[in-house]
Amino acid sequence: MASNFQEVVLTSSPDGPITGYDSLSGVISSEFTGSRSPRNGLCLVGKKLVAVSHVSAETGLGSVHLYNWYCKTPFHNLAVPEPVAPLAATRDGLYLFVGGLSGQIHTLSLPSGDLVQSFPAHRKAVSCLEINDDESLVLSGSDDGTITVIPLYNLISSSKRRKRDTILCRFVGHQGSVTSIYCGFGGGNYCTIMSSSLDSTCKIWSLMRGTHIRSIKFPCPMLSVLMDSTESEFYASGLDGVIYKGALKALSRQAVQEASKIVPLKQKHYGPIVSIQMLSGGQNLATASEDGNVWVWDIQTGEVVRILGHEMKIISSLVVAKVYNDPESHIVTTKNTRGGGGFSTKELQRPIGEVVELKKRLKVAVQDRARSVTNLESAFGIYENLLKLVVKQGKGGMSDSEDDENEDEDETEDV
Repeated sequence: MASNFQEVVLTSSPDGPITGYDSLSGVISSEFTGSRSPRNGLCLVGKKLVAVSHVSAETGLGSVHLYNWYCKTPFHNLAVPEPVAPLAATRDGLYLFVGGLSGQIHTLSLPSGDLVQSFPAHRKAVSCLEINDDESLVLSGSDDGTITVIPLYNLISSSKRRKRDTILCRFVGHQGSVTSIYCGFGGGNYCTIMSSSLDSTCKIWSLMRGTHIRSIKFPCPMLSVLMDSTESEFYASGLDGVIYKGALKALSRQAVQEASKIVPLKQKHYGPIVSIQMLSGGQNLATASEDGNVWVWDIQTGEVVRILGHEMKIISSLVVAKVYNDPESHIVTTKNTRGGGGFSTKELQRPIGEVVELKKRLKVAVQDRARSVTNLESAFGIYENLLKLVVKQGKGGMSDSEDDENEDEDETEDV
């Protein structure tokens, strides 16, 4: 079965259908109708579902449509408290996180669509959502220019806690809307984070230290960023239709100077590039332009090798799925296909006990929340406090009031 699959590049639009292209042939392999999706409003849910943010043309109200891979129309319309755009789902397909115009992250339980809780993560609209590699953290970007990092368990738990106790870390530094977040390999406090923004920068952050590491300036507002499978290089795109390539790691003094150079790839889209994803185990890039073009690039040569389609006037989002051609046709990867599904050196070096214990506890929480909630709260409370301690130490002992400026310390949330 493992060899009998195809990579499908799935695109959404605010004006037209959701279209899936075979990444090798460019042939349309799937198509879904009935949704008007805003930017970042497309994600894979578990092994068999696709979730799409939808904004009604008649009423302006928001909802989330669920599709399976056998039917062109949505089989479930999930009600949400407000219009939403960005989506992120756990790999087991049991929880869907949606970002609202109010700055809240809403957690939905699937497949019922029941609202688990709503958490005020930002002061302005949530613009992008990401779940880290071991699914211990949810990261959100906002039109207010901030990035919030929240332990995933805090967004699916029914216990009450203060807002400042829910958030692990908040990064402040962008002067414009955060358009995308890419979280590197590594669990807990070991991952490196990249973000792009309409302020024409991409920034690199360290969760371990809770600080900003580096800013990269570009000639235009940026819309998407990602790292390669080794986290040694990154690719970024924006309104000018150009793919920019840069280095993240330098192994010598001479390489440090080279690493500061940002190289544009030769060919360019005619419209803004809204998304970049990896294909073919990290050998290719897939890029989607707002003008309706989807291109496949060879990473080694930096050239376009395939054009997948011109079917839509506007593209708002792109994700990559590996679809097995068995009778069930189920999805086996989620938003990003990193490398060949293996582990990077950095991931192999992280504490194995920490990852195993977290995954066990999260699995227990899903299977029997009522029975395990007390033990889980205790374990994740310790984990969260340790991470916060590491972050504060990295900041040089920054006080709680400085870290959570202008927040109401007595405010409690249903988390």
